[in-house]
Amino acid sequence: MPKTSARLLSLLSLLQARRDWPGALLAERLGVSPRTVRRDVDRLRELGYPVAAFKGPDGGYRLDAGTRLPPLLFDDGQAVALAVALRAAATTGAAIREDAVRALATVRQVMPARLRHRVDTLRVTTVEPSSARPHPSVDGALLMTLSAAVHAGEVLRFDYAAASPPEGAARPPRRVEPHRLVSRGGRWYLVAFDLDRADWRVFRADRITPRSPTGPRFAPREVPGGDVAAFVTGRFRGADGSGEWPCRGEVILDLPAATVSRHAHDAVVEELGPGRCRLVLGSWSWTALAADVGRFDAAVEVVGPQQLKDAFAVLARRYARAAAGAPGG
Repeated sequence: MPKTSARLLSLLSLLQARRDWPGALLAERLGVSPRTVRRDVDRLRELGYPVAAFKGPDGGYRLDAGTRLPPLLFDDGQAVALAVALRAAATTGAAIREDAVRALATVRQVMPARLRHRVDTLRVTTVEPSSARPHPSVDGALLMTLSAAVHAGEVLRFDYAAASPPEGAARPPRRVEPHRLVSRGGRWYLVAFDLDRADWRVFRADRITPRSPTGPRFAPREVPGGDVAAFVTGRFRGADGSGEWPCRGEVILDLPAATVSRHAHDAVVEELGPGRCRLVLGSWSWTALAADVGRFDAAVEVVGPQQLKDAFAVLARRYARAAAGAPGG
């Protein structure tokens, strides 16, 4: 019996490694007769594995999808990758945290000690600003529905809950060509082409309530710029989807480059000498850019452009009035 059990595991591992296996090749790999292979396939079926037979000159077997999920076998690399993915799943904002934790416990329980140690040393942490409110979770079934519409290339209709819903009549459902699901900063978003507005939009998934059925199929469009990540980043920055900030300027600070770099995020810092550096950074407006530079406690020399200099002048007048206790913006 132990020999038979070991052979069944070997057979299952082979069936998972490739789609189609000629019966004669399986028998050769396992060192048994084709008749024994047929018996072992029947045993796997009794255990719930959907092993299908196919005909032809090299008739054989394949592991198909079934009505339930049977036990699976993973090699070392697959097992570690699965554990990493499950740990990270709890940080995506999807409502699958408990399922991911249970799945990780199941995988970890059957891991060899050497792999369990590697997995236990992995820690995934999501850091949010202290003032940030917890992100609403997104139901896993909703993500699957949106993903299915993206994959099928079908027009999606849904009700969208606005942050500040208008008074009066209910808003009509949105009609979009879904392009991609994106996870950013703990939230899930749907990137889609809005048919009624004839423009690309980024929708928060937690505000979407799909309507059934889906609409007709459509020919996929290319997202502006051709890069989904850059497009989404650009939209959050107030840009046109290129991924670049709409306002970008250059200043010189009386601070060491090493000090500025720790707080520069995606800005470019160049050392100019002891206690002096060049800073090139962007923002969604010129006043926001000037205020961002002001957080560095140092003398500032504005290299350009003129819009940034004007923004510093606006802030100087505004701060002076605030210091004097005078009203005004």
